[in-house]
Amino acid sequence: MSGSARRHLLAIEGMQPPEILSLLDLAENYALLNRSGKTQRDLLRGRTLINLFFEDSTRTRTSFELAGKRLGADVINMAVATSSVNKGETLLDTAATLNAMHCDLLVVRHGQSGAPSLLARKVDAAVINAGDGTHEHPTQALLDALTIRRRKGRIAGLTVAICGDIAHSRVARSNIHLLGALGARVRVIGPPTLIPAEIGRLGVEVFHDMAAGLAGADAVMALRLQTERMVRGLVPSAREYFRFWGLDADKLAAARPDALVMHPGPMNRGVEIDSAIADDPARSVIKEQVEMGVAVRMAVLDTLAWSARRHAA
Repeated sequence: MSGSARRHLLAIEGMQPPEILSLLDLAENYALLNRSGKTQRDLLRGRTLINLFFEDSTRTRTSFELAGKRLGADVINMAVATSSVNKGETLLDTAATLNAMHCDLLVVRHGQSGAPSLLARKVDAAVINAGDGTHEHPTQALLDALTIRRRKGRIAGLTVAICGDIAHSRVARSNIHLLGALGARVRVIGPPTLIPAEIGRLGVEVFHDMAAGLAGADAVMALRLQTERMVRGLVPSAREYFRFWGLDADKLAAARPDALVMHPGPMNRGVEIDSAIADDPARSVIKEQVEMGVAVRMAVLDTLAWSARRHAA
C-alpha cells in the first residue's frame, strides 16, 4: 500500500491519495480478472484468513470469504454467536486466542468503534476493519470509489451526495474521507436529527432538503436507516421519512441526468429508496458495487499479505 507498506487497514482517515489510488488500480485489475473467469490465484497459498464478525453481515463477510479463496488462502469464518465470545470472553482474550492460532489476516466487524484497532495492537496478523460501530468501513468506501471511477472515469471534480442516516453511518464517514481526499465535492443530506453537528468540519456541505442537496449531483448514495443504533424519536414514521428524504424519481430529477444511484445495502425499499430507482438499469450501480466489493477485498488482502511478509522478514 505504497512505500509506507501499511500493515493494517483500519480506516480511510489518514490515508494519502497515492495509497488509495494504488488500491483502486489493483482492484481494477482484479475486477477484470474476475470477469475473465480466471479467478484462482496462488498469492495467498498457505496463508490463513479469519473472518471475525461480531455483527451480522451478508455482503461484506461473503465477499471477503470469496476474495480470500480466489487468492488461494485458507478461509475460516468464526461463528461468534456460538463461540467463547458469546460466553463472556473479553476481546483481549479473543485476541490472545487468535494470536496463538498464527493466522495471517484477520477481518473484523464489531459493534464498538475502535475494536479492530485494539485487536491490531494485540495480534501479529494484518487486521482489516470490516466496520466498527459508527466509526468507519474502509473497504466499502474503496468499492464505492472504484464503482464511481469505472463509470465516470474519475473522482476528482465530481459532486457526490450521501443521503439519509449520516449520524450512524460508518459508510458515510469512510466515503467522506476517501472522496474528499481524491478531490470530489461531497454533500450530505438528511433530517437534522440524523446529521451530526460537527460533520461540516470534514469538509462536506450539509443540506436538509433533497432537491437542493441533489442539484447537479454526479452520484447519489442512499443510506439505510440504522434503527438498531437509534434512540426513539429521531425520525418520523417510515412513510413520512420516505416522503421527505427517500430517493425516488421526483427527487432524483434534481441530479444530473446521468447521475449514478448507489446504496451500500441492505436496502429498505420504500424507506430510503424507491424500488424503481434501485432497479433502474440505466442509473443504478448497486449490483456493480457488490461485484467491485470482491475485487477491492482481493486487492486489500493481496496488499496486506505482501506487507505482512515484509514485516516478518
